[in-house]
Amino acid sequence: MTDVMRETGTESGVGELAAAVDDELIGQLVTRAQADGLKLTGEGGLLQQLTKRVLESALEGELTDHLGHEHGERAEGGRENYRNGHRSKTVATEVGPVGISVPRDRAGSFEPMLVKKRQRRLGGIDEMVLSLSAKGLTHGEISAHLAQVYGTEVSKSTISTITDSVVAGMVEWQNRPLDAVYPVVFIDCVHVKVRDGQVANRPVYMALAVTAEGTRDILGLWVGDGGEGAKYWLQVLTEIKNRGVRDVLMLVCDGLTGLPDAVNTVWPATIVQTCVVHLLRNSFKYAGRQDWEKIAKALRPVYTAPTEDAATERFLEFSEEWGAKYPAIVRLWERAWAEFVPFLQFDVEIRRIVCTTNAIESVNARIRKAVRARGHFPTEQAALKCVYLAVMSLDPTGTGAKRWTRRWKPALQAFDITFDGRLTAAQL
Repeated sequence: MTDVMRETGTESGVGELAAAVDDELIGQLVTRAQADGLKLTGEGGLLQQLTKRVLESALEGELTDHLGHEHGERAEGGRENYRNGHRSKTVATEVGPVGISVPRDRAGSFEPMLVKKRQRRLGGIDEMVLSLSAKGLTHGEISAHLAQVYGTEVSKSTISTITDSVVAGMVEWQNRPLDAVYPVVFIDCVHVKVRDGQVANRPVYMALAVTAEGTRDILGLWVGDGGEGAKYWLQVLTEIKNRGVRDVLMLVCDGLTGLPDAVNTVWPATIVQTCVVHLLRNSFKYAGRQDWEKIAKALRPVYTAPTEDAATERFLEFSEEWGAKYPAIVRLWERAWAEFVPFLQFDVEIRRIVCTTNAIESVNARIRKAVRARGHFPTEQAALKCVYLAVMSLDPTGTGAKRWTRRWKPALQAFDITFDGRLTAAQL
């Protein structure tokens, strides 16, 4: 035990000494730079010079490993390959453009890993471009931002190439395996403007699922033309099923034509529920603003009724009061009635969760912000790429996932009881 303690203490002491030396060295560098009038940041500054030295030292180390001998070292029997000077190269970094000397070998077989051949940017620049693109900045705005803040010239075509690099990852993500069962899947869309001959609105549909652990999982993105029917939705849902989803307890949507029929074909036991909030919003479109508050008050007993029979009675009362003035509202609810009433048979925990697509609306709000900043897109692929980047940048700190789990735990227990154990059975 004593030996172990001594070894641990020695290692700790070495670590502390190394940290102290590092701090002392850094302090000396900063003091010397200030004494010489050298800037810490900006062109020709200390950070740029340090970056240059570190990169060049690392590249020399890579070449030494490749050749198997140090610089100037002689080997018995001669060598088949050896150092052959340097070539100049400028790379874009997070501290600005840095000119470096890349070592070469006589055989031309050296392939540096830190700064690859023909590579003009370090990884941090690519990550920055993708982050700014996910926030909705155009390629021109990203280029101007990098030039203004970092003094790095990155052309719009280069930025396009960087963002195009995510396409392979997007395809892989779109085809990844999924869980066997989801308690709820929300389907909604955002509209993007695509310039295909002429600018037109195109819907990008998103399927957002709640997992059996109470976390959020975006299953995929699909672009439509606005006239989707049962055949289109059958293709989308079959794709999801083929990726491993054997059962979905409830699917919540906003009156998408043909979707209920497709759901019943792919997962016969799934309950299709319309979004009540969307139903209310659509009702207000047919009413004068002066009557919105009265209509909301009259409809509340319908969607808060304890049973389907009670909801029917309340709806008949609403129809008698407002049907003559706003017959379109009555027809709207009658058409949606079959998909409106399912959640009325469940307890309050499930009702609170599934009667609205607010769970997906918060995600859509982030996507719309990125889409609106871009205006319109030259191709469908460009629009899909922008939406994908926005999706991938959601919840970077993980705090949203924790809130989701806390919110969903009570409902998940109610789901498993209400649906006779289907939630846990499909996981076995």
